[in-house]
Amino acid sequence: MEILRVLVTVVYVLICIGLVVVVLMQEGKSAGLSGAINGVADTYWGKNKGRSMEGALVKVTKILAALFIVLSVVLNLHWGL
Repeated sequence: MEILRVLVTVVYVLICIGLVVVVLMQEGKSAGLSGAINGVADTYWGKNKGRSMEGALVKVTKILAALFIVLSVVLNLHWGL
């Protein structure tokens, strides 16, 4: 049982690191002055956001956040860390 706890803890730490990296890779929500200049291109990218790199990062963030929450609960309830 100790091996399983160590394995889950290692996976938890890797998910934490991955979540930090993915969040830091995302662009900010405010476009600033460049958003006013690139208004036409911004509407095109806004429609295809799910297929872009930014859309993929948002999906990965949601998945990693859900895994983070689930593993946090499992580690806290089962092993009382």
